[in-house]
Amino acid sequence: MSAEGTAADCGPPSAVEQTLAVTRGVRRLLAGLGYASIAEATLANGRRADVLAVGPAGEVVIVEVKVSVADLRGDRKWPDYEPFCDRFFFAVPPEFPNELVPTDPGLIVADAYEGTILREAPTHTLTAARRKAMLLRFGLTAAGRLHRLEDPQA
Repeated sequence: MSAEGTAADCGPPSAVEQTLAVTRGVRRLLAGLGYASIAEATLANGRRADVLAVGPAGEVVIVEVKVSVADLRGDRKWPDYEPFCDRFFFAVPPEFPNELVPTDPGLIVADAYEGTILREAPTHTLTAARRKAMLLRFGLTAAGRLHRLEDPQA
C-alpha cells in the first residue's frame, strides 16, 4: 500500500466533501441543461447561495445543497433566496431521506458525477430590475474569479 492510502482507508466523507460532491453533480446537471453556474455566490441580502446559475434566456436558478438532516432541519433561511431567482431547488445526496425536504422548492439528487431533477421548482418570475441586478452580480463574480485564476498576483 502506498503512503497516501486509498479512499476506502479514510472512512466516510466529511460534510464538506459531501457538499463539494453534490455541488459538482448539480453544476454538471445544470451545464447539461444549458446553464452557466458559480458556487457560493453572495446575494444582495447577504445570504450565500450554494449554486447560482443563469440559463440561456437569462433565467436565474439558485440551488441550496443539504447533506445532513440536521443541516436541513436547522435551515430556516431558504425562503430568503426565492426573491433572487426564478426557480429555487434543494439538492441532496442519493442516500438522503427525500421525504424530509420541504415540498415547495424543487428537488435535485446529485453525487459527484451527475444530478437528476426529482421535482421541478415552481417559477417565480423576477422583476426586470432584480433580473438585471442578478445578471450583473453573476457576471462580475464569475469574471472576478476567472481573473484571479489567470493573474493571481493582480
